[in-house]
Amino acid sequence: PSGGADVLMGSVVTRDESLHRQVLLTHMRLGLAVAANDAELVLRNLPTMALRYEAQDTATRELAQWMQAQTGVIQVLHPALPDSPGHATWKRDATAAACLFSAVFDPAIPQSRIDTFCDSLKLFRLGWSWAGPISLCAPYDMASIRTRAWPHTGGLVRFAVGLESVHDLRADLAQALGALQA
Repeated sequence: PSGGADVLMGSVVTRDESLHRQVLLTHMRLGLAVAANDAELVLRNLPTMALRYEAQDTATRELAQWMQAQTGVIQVLHPALPDSPGHATWKRDATAAACLFSAVFDPAIPQSRIDTFCDSLKLFRLGWSWAGPISLCAPYDMASIRTRAWPHTGGLVRFAVGLESVHDLRADLAQALGALQA
């Protein structure tokens, strides 16, 4: 909602009175609070939130669909894609999916080359601050971070699509995929 991916704000909600007291005490002891500046950033950017969300959703769907057809990519995870896990629930409950998608790479591609792919991107920067105006990516070696079964053995890259031209973002992905195949 801040429009710049520079505010982290949320809430914890419970109906359990005991848990509520625990959360309240933790909140007090840690000194957690919403700063006035953060609240102002969110309020100032609410009028453009729907426009930003729609633009990012449209661009993300286009890039996710395009990535499905790329050599070395075995699956793209995005709720609007029919073969993505959770698609039926998304289709029942939602009409948009915002800016995130993940690409699962062929297990024959070592993590070092997936890292090189991410480093080769020019418009997608490395980072984890989703939903801002700048596109980001983050590589994950799923085998080293998953404690539960993961249906794939290849590496994964999560993308957060910003507000750049979708044509430019696709060209950036294409050139980095070329580096991945080299």
